[in-house]
Amino acid sequence: MKREIDWNDLRYFLAVARLGRLSPAARRLQVEHSTVSRRIDALERTMGTRLFDRHRDGLVLTEAGHALLPMAEQVEATVAVVSEELSGQDLSINGEVRLATPEGLAVSFLTSKLKPLLDEYPRLTVELLALPRLANLASREADLAITLEPPRRGPYVVTRWTDFTYFLYGAKDYLAAHAPIVARADLARYPFIAYIDDYLLIPELRFLEKLCDTPNLRFSSTSMLAHKEAVLSGVGLAVLVSYIGASDSRLVKVLPDEARFRHTFWLAAHADRLRLKRVRVVWDYLVALIGTHRKLFLDGEP
Repeated sequence: MKREIDWNDLRYFLAVARLGRLSPAARRLQVEHSTVSRRIDALERTMGTRLFDRHRDGLVLTEAGHALLPMAEQVEATVAVVSEELSGQDLSINGEVRLATPEGLAVSFLTSKLKPLLDEYPRLTVELLALPRLANLASREADLAITLEPPRRGPYVVTRWTDFTYFLYGAKDYLAAHAPIVARADLARYPFIAYIDDYLLIPELRFLEKLCDTPNLRFSSTSMLAHKEAVLSGVGLAVLVSYIGASDSRLVKVLPDEARFRHTFWLAAHADRLRLKRVRVVWDYLVALIGTHRKLFLDGEP
């Protein structure tokens, strides 16, 4: 090597390795595209080897890049912890914590529940990613994630956040204007609202095939909040999570003893990020929060 490795160069290396392109890495680092390219070139000169192969579709780690990645991540984790300790001698919690959750959970539940946390820690900032997909903790897209599927491999800390229930819902006015639904066979007469198959977060969200043999699908969306609005406008029936269904008195459960589906939310974090006090504080708050609202998630009752 011609000189010692600059930690700042490793920051650029990690951003490109995780995102695969210069432009997204530049946006994450809040610098110009050319700056990222220059810092990667500088690191490769220092290492005396190529770290990325350049392709039309992006940058791919070389063998040397793959060897550097875990070491760079360890440096990143250590720097983050040291920085927090040195800046937190007054024992205050400060900095940003990025939490990724499904869109419906973020909008219908979590957003309105974060104020006590923010009041207690005025120097803490929570960035809530309301995603229509599963968050990528490996790429450090988020510090914490509430997800339908826990990470299977890697240095993650995972806990069962809560079980929750999906119910079949219809709008009160819509149901009053149509023939009553007293058995599952009656559902064949009704139009349905559901997810777009190609964009399902997990295959288990194919609810309609579990309710009737030939469902009359009239509207589909990647967003459960869109499903709710379609139900309220009278498009048809939809399977909604209990905390979304309970948020509007115009929604009514249909065949609640039969049309119900149980799933699990997992709370997950990269082990290195959970070493940070600010991340641990948000983790502990989420665990305590769900303890007081579990009935809402299981039964759709406040």
